[in-house]
Amino acid sequence: MSTADIVSVFAEGTFEQQIQELVNYIGRGRSDEDRSALIHPFQDALRTAEDATPVAEDAGRRQKILSMVIGQVTGLGDGPDKEIEGFFNLLYSHLLAAFPVDSTELRDHVSSLIQVISSSSAESSIKYRVLSNLFNALPRQSPRRLSVYRALLDIATTNDELEVLQISPGDVERWMQEWDVPAEEKSQFLKSISDAFSKSGQPATAYSYTLPYVRSLPSSSPEAQAAAVDTIAAALRLPIYDFDPLFKLDAVVASKDHELFSLLQVFLNGGLSDYKSWEANHADAFEKYNLDKTHLEQKIRLLTLASLGFNNIGKDLPYAKIAETLEVEPSQVEKWVIDVIRAGLLSGKLSQTTQTLHITRSAARTFEQEQWQALEQRLTAWKAGLANILEVINAAQKKNTSEAVTNGTEAPAPVQAVA
Repeated sequence: MSTADIVSVFAEGTFEQQIQELVNYIGRGRSDEDRSALIHPFQDALRTAEDATPVAEDAGRRQKILSMVIGQVTGLGDGPDKEIEGFFNLLYSHLLAAFPVDSTELRDHVSSLIQVISSSSAESSIKYRVLSNLFNALPRQSPRRLSVYRALLDIATTNDELEVLQISPGDVERWMQEWDVPAEEKSQFLKSISDAFSKSGQPATAYSYTLPYVRSLPSSSPEAQAAAVDTIAAALRLPIYDFDPLFKLDAVVASKDHELFSLLQVFLNGGLSDYKSWEANHADAFEKYNLDKTHLEQKIRLLTLASLGFNNIGKDLPYAKIAETLEVEPSQVEKWVIDVIRAGLLSGKLSQTTQTLHITRSAARTFEQEQWQALEQRLTAWKAGLANILEVINAAQKKNTSEAVTNGTEAPAPVQAVA
């Protein structure tokens, strides 16, 4: 949702006339007697005695009248979607103009409207639209935005329509910085998003919100420790190969004595032999944390192959070396190479003729001093290679120049390296 989603309100007339329009809309579908009972109190409230301050200039009266209007809003009303949306946009406009953004009255009125809209029996599409307009109408720093989005999330979760929200981690990160709400409420909101995607059968998306949720918790709290362990288990279950972000979470680092932390270290830096050693010493952990042995063994083999590839970029790896490292038959090497390429961990070219894999790119499982040193060595080698190429080109140009002088023709200018 962006500010572009707001439907502009082009209301004409005085304050009194616009309030009367709102009241007339609320009264639709009521009997003549009920509609008359609804309208008369507003007529009295809007009437200004002679020599009295006009209602447009009396903030207190406007607040009282708007509170009366909101008290009568018990549903989305009787009208087409466009008219429903227009009614609420006009109401939001007056509400935000009449009450300070940090006032208790505004908080209570917004909460009341959220409840009315959310509990309506109307189609979810119009509820999304009306609540989205309220979200966008509120100031960016307003804590009320959190309440509105919770309602949107609840509706989308209930109707299994999370895709309608088009929410992204970037949006949520920005909101966390903007909203003036306690840290605890921000944490609970992040957890509610993660839970919603998990409930809808999207564990990978849920995981992307679990990371900032764990980051938002005090690392030493019991809640953070439990969340850290759950997050490690989720990362191991999912087709995720980048475990470095987990080690940047204080709560995960604080759980260093937990058995899953040692397994996480294997997947960050270890190999197949390390995994098998952990498996032998923690046989009961798989059922306890709902971990699949076959899946984990496949994942560690792919990561082991990626590490082997990272250490041999630009080289030809014999099938025999790959088979030895992965502890598989040479006939299975091509299958594992195809799998690691599909996982996006490595790029290369297989040669059945030479029984080798030429590595062109491979992902680093972590990027620390060792990886920086390897990168420096490769850059130095590339620089030297380029220098040699320039020397050859310049030598050829000098030869051409010499021949051109002899023949009386003009030669091209020499090539110069760019720093």
